[in-house]
Amino acid sequence: MPREKDHGDFATGLSMLLARPARMAPRKIAEIIVNNFSLTGTWVERVEIAGPGFINFYLKPNWVYLVLPLILDRREDYGRVDMGSGKKVQVEFVSANPTGLLHMGNARGAALGDTIASILDYAGYSVTREFYINDSGKQIENFGLSLEARYFQLLGRDVPVPEDGYHGEDITETIRGFIDRYGDKLLQSEVLERRAVLVEYALAEKLEAIKRVLQDFGVRYDVWFSERTLLESGAIQDTLNLLRERNYIYENEGALWFKASDFGVDKDEVVVRSNGLPTYFMSDIAYHRNKFQRGFDRVIDIWGADHHGHVARMKGAMTALGDDPAALEVVIMQLVRLYQGGELVRMSKRSGQFVTLEELVEEVGKDAARYFFVMRSSDSHLDFNLDLAKAETNENPVYYIQYAHARICSILRQYAEQCGEGPASGTADFNLLREESEFALARKLADFPGEVASAARGLAPQRIARYAHELAGLLHSFYNSHRVITADQALSEARLALVSATRITLRNALQLLGLDAPERM
Repeated sequence: MPREKDHGDFATGLSMLLARPARMAPRKIAEIIVNNFSLTGTWVERVEIAGPGFINFYLKPNWVYLVLPLILDRREDYGRVDMGSGKKVQVEFVSANPTGLLHMGNARGAALGDTIASILDYAGYSVTREFYINDSGKQIENFGLSLEARYFQLLGRDVPVPEDGYHGEDITETIRGFIDRYGDKLLQSEVLERRAVLVEYALAEKLEAIKRVLQDFGVRYDVWFSERTLLESGAIQDTLNLLRERNYIYENEGALWFKASDFGVDKDEVVVRSNGLPTYFMSDIAYHRNKFQRGFDRVIDIWGADHHGHVARMKGAMTALGDDPAALEVVIMQLVRLYQGGELVRMSKRSGQFVTLEELVEEVGKDAARYFFVMRSSDSHLDFNLDLAKAETNENPVYYIQYAHARICSILRQYAEQCGEGPASGTADFNLLREESEFALARKLADFPGEVASAARGLAPQRIARYAHELAGLLHSFYNSHRVITADQALSEARLALVSATRITLRNALQLLGLDAPERM
């Protein structure tokens, strides 16, 4: 699609690409193609050669209006495509340690993962959303030590929190709740028993809080998978044995190592420490093996930028286990910086270290937060402007899009009040839509299924965010130039069908992004 409208609806530079193998001037090739291009039975009105050999195609103006009755008929299914043919896809995202509060990085991962899952579902895949609960390993040991220290402190003992422990105020709140319920009965308990009880209590509370905050953010999971079950079921040991059988494990200085260097990685990786405990990497290998054992055709992970080096290691492990490394796809997301009043926001009232997802949603709302997190490519750094996210102006893209939907709803209500019923869109004469702004709006509507397909293919939710904003802009431009309800009943019905189709498409795009489509603002 050429940028300049004068260059046609579609254009190709094919003749330039063919010049060398055909040993012919590009313009001569273009002439041969055009002379052999039949317009019969097509929506192409004319074909022209431009410049050194570009071929420009100009369509009959009313081709685009074929999409309007299609949208009005398919409604919430308009935009669905069958790329996936029901293939099973798992999208795993957030998977934060259940030892604290969700932060801005988790928030971006939640918006990206949930939106990608929605787009894949719309593109014909059978999608499972999954959260991996890191409830085992070194971080849980540190968690237990931190909880115990706060328990002693609140009961009058001067015990420091470990330097590499968890220092957030939320840990103190958790222990205060435990003491309110159970008192000091753990003071006389054995050390390991005391820590185990505190960890179980705190994990349950933290996980419930994570679920609540994510639900408030519009994210609901199909599966919550516990890392601990991998150890208890023997899956980690079984996976280690398989790697050993295939000669990808060796021992050095009492630890067991995976031959990651066999797969192009700089160095090998420890999978079992000298103390006999599996590393996080070993648990992760067993977890990803489990994913493929469950029959997923594609496995998609949303990881932070600090995990970039982990991708090749994990793909290598999948290859070693006999799984297709190409079936594992990793979306790397860059860091988020939060700004307010032109200043970088660093601290959280609750965590003492970072702004939490809960605080963000309370500040700007679910819709603004989700849109801002997906409006840029995941591999781009994101500066989140709190002031803009809260603004009720056209500068705020969320407000701008949602206002377009509400504006159409207002028009439809106005028509119903005047005429007592909705427009008879099935009999609308779309040939009456001759204004350039009408054609531009209809053409954008026709692009929606293609945008869904492209977003699914590239795991690129920013395409839907951008599409919704551009469609809203075309609606506002049309509305500001032309009355929808006019004295001409036939024209009114055609325009009402056009804006009704726009409302449906906007709503579908908003729902893919996890945003509301308000009828009044």
